[in-house]
Amino acid sequence: MEKLKLPGYGTLIPIALLLGFAPFVPEPHLFGKVRMLLSGTLVRPLDVFDLFWHAWPFALLACRVVADLRGRRKAPQ
Repeated sequence: MEKLKLPGYGTLIPIALLLGFAPFVPEPHLFGKVRMLLSGTLVRPLDVFDLFWHAWPFALLACRVVADLRGRRKAPQ
């Protein structure tokens, strides 16, 4: 299988922090949307899009971490 070409941590971490937690005041959108999801009130399409928009950097960062961990485990020592 071909290895994924993901951005480096120097790019992914700032993007995840800035886009994932924006706007910072009064509460990050991601926290509000996750709270709505858990309470069952995340029903408007705009809210669902907003949840995905603020969560994708964390998902991409998680993919990078998993890919690096799998690569490290398979490397000969």
